[in-house]
Amino acid sequence: MSEGFIQFRSVSKSFGGVAALSGVTLSIARGECHGLMGENGAGKSTLGKVLAGIHRPDQGGLSIDGQPQVFSSPRDALAAGVAMVHQELAFCPDLSVAENLCLGRIPRKWGMVDRESMEHRAKKLLAAIGVDLDVHATMRELSTAQEQLVQIAAALGTEPRILIFDEPTSSLSQPEAERLFELIEALKARGLTIIYVSHRMPELFRLCDRISVLRDGRYAGELAAEAMTESAVVRLMIGRDLDHCVPEHLSSAVGEPVLTVRHLSSPGRFQDMSFEVRAGEIVGFAGLVGAGRSEIARALFGLDPRANGEVTIKGERLKVGSIQESLKAGISLVPEDRKRQGCVLGMSCLENISMAVLPELSRSGLLDRSSERSLAGKSFLDLSIKAASIDAPVQSLSGGNQQKVVLAKWLARKGRVLIVDEPTRGVDVGAKAAIHALIDRLACEGFAILLISSELPELVHLSSRVIVMREGRQVGELAREAVTQESVLRLMSAAESSPARS
Repeated sequence: MSEGFIQFRSVSKSFGGVAALSGVTLSIARGECHGLMGENGAGKSTLGKVLAGIHRPDQGGLSIDGQPQVFSSPRDALAAGVAMVHQELAFCPDLSVAENLCLGRIPRKWGMVDRESMEHRAKKLLAAIGVDLDVHATMRELSTAQEQLVQIAAALGTEPRILIFDEPTSSLSQPEAERLFELIEALKARGLTIIYVSHRMPELFRLCDRISVLRDGRYAGELAAEAMTESAVVRLMIGRDLDHCVPEHLSSAVGEPVLTVRHLSSPGRFQDMSFEVRAGEIVGFAGLVGAGRSEIARALFGLDPRANGEVTIKGERLKVGSIQESLKAGISLVPEDRKRQGCVLGMSCLENISMAVLPELSRSGLLDRSSERSLAGKSFLDLSIKAASIDAPVQSLSGGNQQKVVLAKWLARKGRVLIVDEPTRGVDVGAKAAIHALIDRLACEGFAILLISSELPELVHLSSRVIVMREGRQVGELAREAVTQESVLRLMSAAESSPARS
């Protein structure tokens, strides 16, 4: 590795008067995997986007291989050999996988689109990262994890010499993440320089030669591989140590069954699911992407008209396939994609929080603004939401605080069944601890919680027990004392071929 292949010199960038980067100077060596860490809003993604030509710095500059670079657009960065895999996915949803993979480089024959060549190229790009997808499918038909894999294939298709990964595993299962790690190690062996932005310390410790930490838009320090420990990184990120504790709900007795599911099925999605969730219990759902976990959540919330089976809430039969009936029964769903499904980014925190309870806040058909503000203000205090004010647009908040707003919206309904799908996806270590503490607190208050997560440490830490799914079926259930990352992974990956209960 040679020092100074990529040089950031006193880079500053502000948005609307808010400083995202303040005088950041750091150096990245040729051929290394360099980690970027920091809390949400620390400036990690902004720095990556400066290098990728998406943002132009207000002050300072950068150089690659000794040559000063001024990128006016991502096309300029691509021409210089810089590609980026974004955390926020951006595709043309109604175009096919093949068309999206070949955007800007559509092969032509006799003046027409050469679809055969385009589909061949798309299959080749996907095969290069070990992914088998139908290239004729539209992007809208794919899961979030599949979209992420397509984006990785698209970035590698530009044949870059510098590749920026921004939270690449945020929607991938553990086995899929493992395949990505193997790919990154192979790319590094080929001499690519990789910048890896992530909140997940085990990934960074495994992949990175060095880690640079940003705090409040400023360079906070660097750690070499031999100095990388969780405590050292956390101290640089937040300026203090982070307390770890066993969830309180695990030491409390669980109550009566709140949610009972018998033989719930949905054609082509999942089949014959039977389980229950008791008051004060967190039941984790594990499985590979496509196993049917999120599909079950959608069915319980009434979003799947094809679902059938028996669902009861506190002994009362629920009409499956009706959102209104699910809401009346007290079921709330925090979806896996908070930006597209959980909140309206352009609306204020206040409007997002009150959105699910507008009838309760209305008098004679008119919204009681005073009650609405009181509700939002209480939610801000209860959930420790950090924003300029309750009137600030949700898009101005960090990922962790956006997630808290989504939780606040559903908690305002005072239901007793809470389904949380990937609750800490794309949030930093501090926000993750806060969300974990909130979920634990809700369980202590008697909520019946169904937790879906691709992060095995999260499931192991929070769950009272874990149900494992594979290919739309329930293949095992693990009691708290039997829940380990290894035991869950064995069931997920078919290492145990028959249904198990521990």
